[in-house]
Amino acid sequence: MTLDGDKKKKCIIAGVVSGLLVIMVVSVAIIASKNSPNENEIRQNTKAVKTVCAPTDYKETCLKSLMDASPKSTEPLALIKLSFNVTIKSIQEGLKKASEDVKHKADKHPEAKDAFELCEKVMNDAIADLKKCVDHKVSVDEIERFIKDLRVWISGSIAFQQTCIDTFEEIKSTLKHDMINIFKRSRQLSSNSLAMVTDLNSNATELTGAFENNARKLLSTEDGVPTWVGPEARRLMGAPGGPPVKANAVVAQDGSGQFKTINDALNAVPKENKVPFVIHIKEGVYKEKVVVTRKMPYVTFIGDGPTKTVITGSLNFGIGKVKTYLTAPLTVEGEHFTAKGIGMENTAGPEGGQAVALRVSGDYAVFFDCQIDGYQDTLYVHSQRQFYRDCTVSGTVDFIFGDSQCILQNCKIVVRKPMAGQSCMVTAQGRSDVREPTGIVLHNCHIVGDPAYIPVKTARKAYLGRPWKEFSRTIVMKTIVDDVIDPAGWLPWSGDFALKTLYYAEHLNVGPGANQAQRVKWPGIKKLTPEQALSYTGDRFLSGNTWIPRTQVPYTAGM
Repeated sequence: MTLDGDKKKKCIIAGVVSGLLVIMVVSVAIIASKNSPNENEIRQNTKAVKTVCAPTDYKETCLKSLMDASPKSTEPLALIKLSFNVTIKSIQEGLKKASEDVKHKADKHPEAKDAFELCEKVMNDAIADLKKCVDHKVSVDEIERFIKDLRVWISGSIAFQQTCIDTFEEIKSTLKHDMINIFKRSRQLSSNSLAMVTDLNSNATELTGAFENNARKLLSTEDGVPTWVGPEARRLMGAPGGPPVKANAVVAQDGSGQFKTINDALNAVPKENKVPFVIHIKEGVYKEKVVVTRKMPYVTFIGDGPTKTVITGSLNFGIGKVKTYLTAPLTVEGEHFTAKGIGMENTAGPEGGQAVALRVSGDYAVFFDCQIDGYQDTLYVHSQRQFYRDCTVSGTVDFIFGDSQCILQNCKIVVRKPMAGQSCMVTAQGRSDVREPTGIVLHNCHIVGDPAYIPVKTARKAYLGRPWKEFSRTIVMKTIVDDVIDPAGWLPWSGDFALKTLYYAEHLNVGPGANQAQRVKWPGIKKLTPEQALSYTGDRFLSGNTWIPRTQVPYTAGM
């Protein structure tokens, strides 16, 4: 081949290679442009994110977290659900960092080690509540209920996150500050998610059209039970006119039932249970640590009476150094739990300090004709929606406490004799975010003193409550208040903490202890109008009409 031929061949090859390179570059550019948002999309996404972040308290965190997550939609609900996922990821990253940076320090001290393990547990519970929000289906005709569900579950997640920090605070560990710093972003993201969902309330009508494409109708019959529930489930759910409920399991210490322990009966609850599983617990004192887990929804306990069927324990923090969260002989974490005619007690005594008789963290919990006895921290209404009717609750310090959306209706509240130098506080509500729909409501109750308390009531005073957290909310209405309550009514937690941000109200109460003439004059003390008071009734505060009647428990929807 000639020299000119070689040059010509090389030129052809070079041209072909250059052409292929150009084609490759152009192809990559086209693919990249298809996979990357254009300027218009970025502008639209940014505008939508700014709008949904507008009501939040941590706007910079909100904007950055959502834009970094590359939103695929500008719909408000899609962005809010993206916020849930971002928060879940943040908690997971926090747990990983805590495991790397804090665990080895905690392992050196038994109490701190236990606190860290509990923190891991409740943080995973926080994630579980957020996942419920992500998975929750929209109902076109029940948007308001949909929003209420999200608010309750986000608040539940916040309560679990706060429990992690409280656990380290309880043992006065300096690791508390490490954990606060690690989970600071997660807490801000949770607060932002709650703010976004709360803001949806004002736009619910406008959002109806946006929801319809991905929504489903939750059809119900006249009895309020969804149409997709079969006849057996309908009977057990307590539809009006149905026959008496038949127990799925019977617990008896004398061997006359299928099981001798309550925990053995709970182990018989079917996996992924979706219909009521009724456990009849015969008369007896059951010294067990009973836990109705998240994997045990729709469980019903029926006892032989609140003083005949008793679940008892004595775990406590004061002497036994067991974390308060873990001291209850009965713990309820499963949804749709109902208890009727059961007693729960913690026998640690006043010297045992924090000693819970019942802790409830499961949504839609109902307790009827139950006796809940203890001293400090008797009833831990930790989170979610809870309703107590015709129950007796006794204790001394902060004996009804937690961050649930909770009503005690027609209940007897008994102040017991505390140790010398102690005061008694009926409530210590723990709302830590102003947008949480949570609070403790005492409706049509009777606050009395135990006979042993009466002789010492002047020296060891009793109060309606004190603020455990910054936005503590407690309402006492249509309640008989005996002269066991000090005229001041309410007690500070520490100095002026939360006195401006709490929300405490008394409405239409009677009795010698109900006189408000000498009550404290804090900025957070409210005087309710009749219309405002209705906001704390069973129907409005708990949306109780949609779930309480099917348990066949007496229930007053209004004032």
